[in-house]
Amino acid sequence: MKWQISYSKRADKFIKKHRIENKVEIIIEKFILKYSGEEINIDVKKLKGKWQGYYRIKSGDLRVIIRVDKDNNCIVVDTVDFRGSIY
Repeated sequence: MKWQISYSKRADKFIKKHRIENKVEIIIEKFILKYSGEEINIDVKKLKGKWQGYYRIKSGDLRVIIRVDKDNNCIVVDTVDFRGSIY
């Protein structure tokens, strides 16, 4: 199953500014493996409240907030930022 990954304008700008394209790609690949049922060591949390339907992925000081569209096999990277600045 092939997943399509898209980035919000805000996430894309942050990724390019900090030159972390490869790091974010690796984080998303690990999430896809974990979401598919494999035992991967990645810190993922389903969010609540106004962020319901989103997932938060922690990797060091980096936080990635994504939304998964199972019907279309699409992952939307909504926000990428450092710890403390993300929410």
